[in-house]
Amino acid sequence: MDYKMMVQYLECSKYIDFNESGVQRLLESLELSGLEDEHIAKKCFEWVRDNVRHSSDYEMNPVTCKASDVLRYRTGYCFAKSHLLVALLRASKIPAGLCYQRLSLKGDGAPFCLHGLVAVYLKKYGWYRIDPRGNKIGIDAQFNAPIEQLAFTLSLKEEADLPEIWPEPHPLVVQVLETYNTYDAVYDNLPDIELISL
Repeated sequence: MDYKMMVQYLECSKYIDFNESGVQRLLESLELSGLEDEHIAKKCFEWVRDNVRHSSDYEMNPVTCKASDVLRYRTGYCFAKSHLLVALLRASKIPAGLCYQRLSLKGDGAPFCLHGLVAVYLKKYGWYRIDPRGNKIGIDAQFNAPIEQLAFTLSLKEEADLPEIWPEPHPLVVQVLETYNTYDAVYDNLPDIELISL
């Protein structure tokens, strides 16, 4: 990927607001100076995965979207936690973007919803997907480049790994996170994308 294409995965923005003071203080506390990109990415991933509570798992409000708000309140859905992880990576000058899976909400068919992930560009391996949603019984997402170990695997034909790497959050994700004020309202209105049949 050429430099012009990569720049978009390093930018600060409304939702990936890594210039915010809290995000900068967290980076300093992680003591990342002098580490290779792979080790920086792993430390950032594990911090977000383990220190920010998944809104639905913990039944926590408020609903967050901006990276700085995810850090401030220490809670967020998978999408929001991904925004914080991307912010930390970009602030460390490591290209990162947002990816999505389409999954069955209950694992057995409809309804379906999007699930948010992160893709980080590692010098040694290229693009590598990681899932900071948070582990619990039955979910064990890890950083083990170049092998992906995501929170969820696909098991139904209506599920999919969406191939795009987005420089900014998907508009449907932002719409849901900014429309609903409580974790349960978000859960009842999770975004979804219909797959195109070929």
